[in-house]
Amino acid sequence: MGTAGAGLVDCHCHLAAPDFDRDLEDVLEKAKKANVRAIVVVAEHAGEFEKIMQLAERDDGLILPCLGVHPVQEHPSGDQRSVTLKDLEGALPIIEKYKDRLSAVGEVGLDFSPRFAATDEQKQEQREVFTRQIQLARRLDLPLNVHSRSAGRPTISLLKEQGADRVLLHAFDGRPAAALEGVQAGYFFSIPPSVVRSGQKQKLVKQLPLTSMCLETDSPALGPEKQVRNEPQNVIISAEYIAQVKGVPVEEVIEVTTQNAAKLFPRLRPLLLAQP
Repeated sequence: MGTAGAGLVDCHCHLAAPDFDRDLEDVLEKAKKANVRAIVVVAEHAGEFEKIMQLAERDDGLILPCLGVHPVQEHPSGDQRSVTLKDLEGALPIIEKYKDRLSAVGEVGLDFSPRFAATDEQKQEQREVFTRQIQLARRLDLPLNVHSRSAGRPTISLLKEQGADRVLLHAFDGRPAAALEGVQAGYFFSIPPSVVRSGQKQKLVKQLPLTSMCLETDSPALGPEKQVRNEPQNVIISAEYIAQVKGVPVEEVIEVTTQNAAKLFPRLRPLLLAQP
């Protein structure tokens, strides 16, 4: 694929978060100036779906929308809890409505952090919600944008068991050995700017082949500095860190990760080819 002078792709980002309500235009402008060619925007619950689709329509070509139900759901009060099948039921008709405009189903997955999934029942319901969304992605011929906190190996096992083949594991927090099982299955792993302060992510970058890596910001979270809002323009920080560890020029990291993103998200290909 011709990506000469390839731009950057932020493969996992939350632009519908309230953190961006005030200055989204500026954030997008800064991203474009930083050579970010595409931002893959994920959802966590049905309440964000319409907003994400509107963003994608407004910034056609820069924002690629993904809709899905996250394993942790937040109440308006700010309380968080493990997902239920009821959360998924309300979301499915909206995903169906927009299926032809989606770049992936996401953010979906498992979160076995003890504060969210304290019981086997909660873990089982998360598995059920995730399984249904894997099956949905297969039926719609869409990739999956996947969360796997404290559940690296169970997530990869379930994806393989369900026959998922186009998968992005974002901000993977498992061991490199578990990640390499994902590499063998053909899955990609996206690296956020928080890699500069995370020993676990640094180990992951050392072990993973560049051909299995993508870039992400997970904005507004996982920035280079704790408690400071992250933005898509910071995706270059991930590229620079990977280049340093792998001992290759940053241009090569950008080129390869952008090609990986284009393999994973077919909607990206025409955009990248159309750009100079």
